[in-house]
Amino acid sequence: MKRTQQQEALFIDYLESCKKLIAKVARVYCKDEEERKDLMQDITLQLWKAFPNYDDTYAVSTWTYRIALNTSISHLRKVTTRSAVQTNKYSEGEIMQVEAETTDENLEHLYRAIDLLKPVDKAVVVLQLEGCSNKEIAEVMGLSASNISTRKLRIKEELKSHFETTK
Repeated sequence: MKRTQQQEALFIDYLESCKKLIAKVARVYCKDEEERKDLMQDITLQLWKAFPNYDDTYAVSTWTYRIALNTSISHLRKVTTRSAVQTNKYSEGEIMQVEAETTDENLEHLYRAIDLLKPVDKAVVVLQLEGCSNKEIAEVMGLSASNISTRKLRIKEELKSHFETTK
């Protein structure tokens, strides 16, 4: 499908407005900077493909999160499958270090803890940290609000347990 210059300009404006969102999602799912850049390109490509079919019954941010998170989860599954075939460079229980954009140790510790979560739970945390309500998270994730509420309680317990054991 050939896109018009107007559609391209609209997409570029849209992409500019959501680049921080894309970077945050990619950061949660990729520790390696090069892999993160690849994921951000994949997300951008998926957004580009889906852009003409945007359904304005959803908020732009909801639509963007859904595509970014689904692309990230798919990417993580591919990487996990690929790394299972390769020799694992890390010993069991060792946590991959997050390349922090800041030197804030608490933020680094939080990202390491989030890294331990299941892919879908990571998505819930990202959306929660963005200030989304349970209803908004449910809409993005395609789950019920009560399911999100239950997941958040379990995630809190899991993170709390992690922080208590790493003190």
